[in-house]
Amino acid sequence: MTQVPRPRQFGSTEHLASEAVAAYVDGELQMNAYLRAAQHLSVCAECAAAVDAQQHARGALRQSGEISMPSSLLGVLRQIPTCQPASDGTADGNGTGLRSMFSARAASYSLTTWRRRR
Repeated sequence: MTQVPRPRQFGSTEHLASEAVAAYVDGELQMNAYLRAAQHLSVCAECAAAVDAQQHARGALRQSGEISMPSSLLGVLRQIPTCQPASDGTADGNGTGLRSMFSARAASYSLTTWRRRR
């Protein structure tokens, strides 16, 4: 008599990883994993709330429209592969460096700023 292995069951303290929540919402889980996740969601309010939040975020992103990148940020990004560090390890030789220049420029752009410039 051959016994069929039972599907893996989640323990009471196990929760879905954030990657599994996203894959569940996006319909990217294989059937066995989907069924295990669905069973877990039926008994775990914390994971069900995470799935609900992921579904709302997915919907909001789909309704948000296209986001364009400001040309000034695009220009900074295009400089990255062409800038050569100076002998002292900085991009421009005066101590500022490409990384700090890029970080400061990128930090000045928020999602709101990008949308406003559309």
